[in-house]
Amino acid sequence: MSSFFQTIQLTKRFGGITAVSNLSLGVEQGEIRGIIGPNGAGKTTFFHLVSGIYPPTHGEIHFLGKNITRQKPFHICSLGVCRTFQNLQVFGNLTVLENVMVGRHSRSQSGFLKCGLRFPATRKEEEEIRAKALEQLAVVGLENRAEEPGENLPFGEQRLLELARALASEPRLLLLDEPVSGLNDTESQRMALVIRDIQKMGITVLLVEHHMDFVMNLCDQILVLNYGEKIAEGTPAVIQNDTRVIEAYLGKEIEELSHA
Repeated sequence: MSSFFQTIQLTKRFGGITAVSNLSLGVEQGEIRGIIGPNGAGKTTFFHLVSGIYPPTHGEIHFLGKNITRQKPFHICSLGVCRTFQNLQVFGNLTVLENVMVGRHSRSQSGFLKCGLRFPATRKEEEEIRAKALEQLAVVGLENRAEEPGENLPFGEQRLLELARALASEPRLLLLDEPVSGLNDTESQRMALVIRDIQKMGITVLLVEHHMDFVMNLCDQILVLNYGEKIAEGTPAVIQNDTRVIEAYLGKEIEELSHA
């Protein structure tokens, strides 16, 4: 029986450098799966492969039983795989609500011409997009900031705004690339609560993160990469006690977490 999402011997080479090497991974529906590893381990490259930004050198990617290898990013998104990026991507000149409405484009039926001519069906769809965007803002706790310019939000809330925009595409698998990068402890705790709420909505979450306390307390399962290869996989408790992981990456950080 195949997993909700899986990769089979996924490999990506750039010239003589192998960024991801024969990575086979299975994720079940409803999981929060973390991916950790040192800088240069291949984590973001893996996300680029899954979301269609990079074509793999070798291997396959399957989602909901379909082979989505080498599909275009917009097609992968329309199937229900959406992602955020390490670098914040908020449109500062748009309102908070408009930022989320932009994320709804993959579910929109109206083209540019129809939008310009303002056909009745187009106006109805725009109203539906607005309503859905408000729902996603409520998920992340920003519904009261809907009409403010996106650039007015503090950094932590801009991270939540980016998450709401990703939710607007109605993902079934959500890829989060360092969601708490640059956040303080309070903001990180808020993000963790929102991600748990997303999980309760039936959305599967795959996240890359360097914040070890965040990962260990949030994720159901963790994958560890080193030089593009999988060196360990399991529950947070298993990962914290894996000698290969400690030697390759976590070391003192894991010791501190174990004593905490």
